[in-house]
Amino acid sequence: MWHTAGSLFLGFIFFIVFSYILESPQEKQLKRENETLALQYELMDKRMDEMHLVLEKLQQRDDNLYRVIFQADPIPDQTRHYYAENDRRYEEFAGFSTSKLLMKAAEKTDDLSKMIYVQSQSYDELVRLAKTNEEKLQHIPGIQPVLNKDLRRMASGYGVRIDPVYRTKKFHAGMDFTANTGTDVYATGDGTVTYSGWMQGYGNTIMIDHGFDYVTLYGHLSKTIAKKGDKVKRGSIVGLVGNTGKSTGPHLHYEVRFKGKPQNPMNFYFLDLSPEEYDRMVQMAENAGQVLD
Repeated sequence: MWHTAGSLFLGFIFFIVFSYILESPQEKQLKRENETLALQYELMDKRMDEMHLVLEKLQQRDDNLYRVIFQADPIPDQTRHYYAENDRRYEEFAGFSTSKLLMKAAEKTDDLSKMIYVQSQSYDELVRLAKTNEEKLQHIPGIQPVLNKDLRRMASGYGVRIDPVYRTKKFHAGMDFTANTGTDVYATGDGTVTYSGWMQGYGNTIMIDHGFDYVTLYGHLSKTIAKKGDKVKRGSIVGLVGNTGKSTGPHLHYEVRFKGKPQNPMNFYFLDLSPEEYDRMVQMAENAGQVLD
């Protein structure tokens, strides 16, 4: 009797061991499948994060460049993104071992879908605005004022910078482009020259009224070619790079003003720069801390 009871007890112990400690082939297979699934979700999550960053860059360029050009209001963040609070659609993922992964993936997918849809709608709106504002597009500043395809001529960007003479911080209302004296300077949009001559601080200067409340300024020129009253086209040579006025070396100081207020010229090279070149210029402008005038 004791022998039988002992056998039953040992059998029960082995059953417990095999059932709860040692994995069956089916359980091992299921575990491997779950690990593979978790890895796939992790890779998909990283890819969605990468897509999210790309879309965010498109949104920033859309709001800060394209919509500025057409004077369209920026799209609110709450419109661009999908917010999943109290969304009962995700309740169907409850109860699974991978519930959190599934819900996170679903939320990111919904957010990406919303971002893509809103951006697509925004581009459609911009196309309509472009078709109805063809003349305006021709006048609005849209290129760099000097040949600078490799972006090596940009010396300083828009914003607070270090004054080269007084060594103090000051607001720099334009962009500086280094170039040899005598380098051609181009009108960045169609317009009428409203000033051509010497200006305190700027040296030899050209100012162009482009209409639609836009004015551009080209300073420190060695020579002014366009005269007051001249009608100029985008790409016309209006002057030559120089070192006149308050300047520490040959360069062009370029400003864009809208309704009399200085704007960041970097937002007005949309006909000149690819998205990659624009991003590179942004980085260069942020790293440039000293101006040449």
